[in-house]
Amino acid sequence: MPIIVNLDIMLAKRKMKSKELAEKIGITTANLSILKSGKAKAIRFSTLEAICKELDCQPSDILEYRP
Repeated sequence: MPIIVNLDIMLAKRKMKSKELAEKIGITTANLSILKSGKAKAIRFSTLEAICKELDCQPSDILEYRP
């Protein structure tokens, strides 16, 4: 898939655990794991907004396109 999810990199940069982020943005750790692994088919803008707010980043820091 040409869309790469760099959520694990941003979590490491912010020294935050997946469980902590999931609790702060109101999703399950299982759903966050699916997103981190790149197996998610879609992401809601509200979820992306919450992730960016908590990690103090831009969507382009999390999502990348590689042809």
